[in-house]
Amino acid sequence: MRLLRRLLLAAAALAAAIVVVLALAVVVDRARTDGRVDALTNVVFDGSDGGPPVRAHRADPPGDGPHPAVVMIHEFWGLRADVTGKADALAERGYVVVAPDTFRGVSVDLVPSAIWNVVATPSRAIDRDLRVVVDALAADPAVDPERIVVMGFCYGGGAALHYALGDDRLAGTGVFYGTLIDDPARLARLSGPVLGIFGEEDAQIPPRAVDAFDAALGEAGVPHELHTWSGVGHAFVGGVDAIAAGGPAGEAWTTFTDWLEDVVGPPAPGAGGA
Repeated sequence: MRLLRRLLLAAAALAAAIVVVLALAVVVDRARTDGRVDALTNVVFDGSDGGPPVRAHRADPPGDGPHPAVVMIHEFWGLRADVTGKADALAERGYVVVAPDTFRGVSVDLVPSAIWNVVATPSRAIDRDLRVVVDALAADPAVDPERIVVMGFCYGGGAALHYALGDDRLAGTGVFYGTLIDDPARLARLSGPVLGIFGEEDAQIPPRAVDAFDAALGEAGVPHELHTWSGVGHAFVGGVDAIAAGGPAGEAWTTFTDWLEDVVGPPAPGAGGA
């Protein structure tokens, strides 16, 4: 009995130590990356329903428009340069791109901090911020309100899909290895086609989850394309350098830009980009 008590006390002490270490990691990581979002954002949208303003990185193509638009949602790290770089590259192809900061100024590099970002941010707040961005784009003379797509990576892919269930103005939804939904009744609320990008070795979004998503979209009558790359796992599409290097990252990005052109129209004449 005494030995068991000692083991339980040791286990409790170890658990407490782990909690302290993780908490310190979150605090240190946030302090070390403080100011990153300020450096990456260049536009502020007024909040709605008492919510705070929404900061974002906006990239505009040449010309007056109206252009198709893309709302690009970051990973669970928060807004980082790899996302704003992809936004800039996509804008060069002829799209207005807005990458909102859905974590309200927090951008981190360590997994414990990133997990806390998701846990600490209610889905209703994310949806409210995304609606602020879509509302602003729909009212912008430089944007065609009939050609707005929402998409994202990892956390952002799941956030894009969740938001799209409640906004029938969207022309399409792009999901890069985000949390999926396999309820046909819910998916039937989507107003446009869906593109899904996945890695075959992704432990977070395994092939069986993709298959269930595929079946549910089919049952709901939602046009969709789901693509899975072998030999890669989660978050395999990095920044513009990784995309330019080709391989699965480059192929997946090209699949997305081809799909985007099919859904909302071609890029601006003569435009380049990744």
